[in-house]
Amino acid sequence: MNSGPMDLSEPKGRLARVIVKILKDKGYTAYFAGGCVRDHLRGQKPQDFDIATTATPNEVEKIFRRTIPVGKQFGVMIVVEEETPFEVATFRCEGGYQDGRHPTHVSFTQPEEDAKRRDFTVNGMFYDPFAEKVIDFVGGIEDLPKKIIRAIGDPKERFEEDKLRLLRAIRFASTLGFEIESKTWEALRKNASKIHEVSPERIREELVKIFTRSGAARGFVLLSESGLMKEILPEVEAMRGVEQPEKFHPEGDVYEHTRLLLQFLHPPVSTVLAFSALFHDIGKPKTSAIRKGRLTFYEHSEAGVKIAGEIMRRLRFSNEEIEGVSECVANHMKFMDVQKMRSGKLKQFISRPHFEEEMELHRVDCTASHGMLDNLTFLRDKLKEYEHEELKPKPLVNGHDLMALGMKPGRMMKPVLEEAFVLQLEGRFKNREDALEWLKNAISKS
Repeated sequence: MNSGPMDLSEPKGRLARVIVKILKDKGYTAYFAGGCVRDHLRGQKPQDFDIATTATPNEVEKIFRRTIPVGKQFGVMIVVEEETPFEVATFRCEGGYQDGRHPTHVSFTQPEEDAKRRDFTVNGMFYDPFAEKVIDFVGGIEDLPKKIIRAIGDPKERFEEDKLRLLRAIRFASTLGFEIESKTWEALRKNASKIHEVSPERIREELVKIFTRSGAARGFVLLSESGLMKEILPEVEAMRGVEQPEKFHPEGDVYEHTRLLLQFLHPPVSTVLAFSALFHDIGKPKTSAIRKGRLTFYEHSEAGVKIAGEIMRRLRFSNEEIEGVSECVANHMKFMDVQKMRSGKLKQFISRPHFEEEMELHRVDCTASHGMLDNLTFLRDKLKEYEHEELKPKPLVNGHDLMALGMKPGRMMKPVLEEAFVLQLEGRFKNREDALEWLKNAISKS
């Protein structure tokens, strides 16, 4: 464990120290708080710096030129220094948590009392950047080298105060590679059903952090074993026990296959890739059937797109993220056919907006099952072969051309135009005139 001075060589660290100095010079107590202290003691360079102080929000507003009252009623201000925002919170006690997250009343206090209302011991320490020492009222220094996530004080009370802590415990355990202390784990499991008191947006934020960072596979298991998966993502929990053909999936059921996918990702990964991995087979429980003595999952990709979309809308993901995950889930089975595709169809396939994420999904999907990566190798070779080609050129012909040649508007136009574009990608047309001539022939034969 790092017992030396905190690394403040980066601009953010230097600015955070300046804020603490200004507060100290005005006669207030001020420390770094939370994650940056934990990261420092783990020998890592802190990325974000939160500051705790005896100065009230009104006093912070008077001292600093640029402030944002993001949670002024709860004692939290944002101080902006050189265009960099820092959270500056007044040491406080809280009470009356009626909505499962926010206190109904806050009173300002001293560092020791403030530390006792925080979530976990490893997050409850302070650091004085001038004395260069850690201030620990909650036993975080003892728990950190033991790699333990322990609620401060009574775990039941900590989770009752803020139900989001149920997910935060999972997130810290998975991303840090720590164990959740037994009493904290017991209280977490008993309170799992209360996670619904937290807004979908906050739940989504925690899930994104769990699945896009290191330890995603362990986070997946902890969510399930704690009972939180059943509450938040029952469609994912339904993958437990759904058997798969051993020939293609020697690793086991759909749940185990998905866990392995998450394990084989190389974090940090995008939200689209992480949730595509989580949801790619989510349609299998509903499509599992025995046909002619064989276990099948016909159209599980199509079913998965629908289910994934429902989950992501429920958790308030952006339309762009939903669209990206839907594309990846819809196309993940098409990779088995890439070596049989016409060159024009293949060029269309690899020029889609999320193809890099789809490629990575295909890699981990294969690695977590049969282990055959020949299609991936083929696609990587093709990407090099096509790297200097324009794979999304403007089509040489369009619907107006079809109507000008006498074709009536309707659904028959789409396949003709799609074939014309594929032929264009294959280099069959030298110019627009060639494409128009092909359209004439196509219409005459239809």
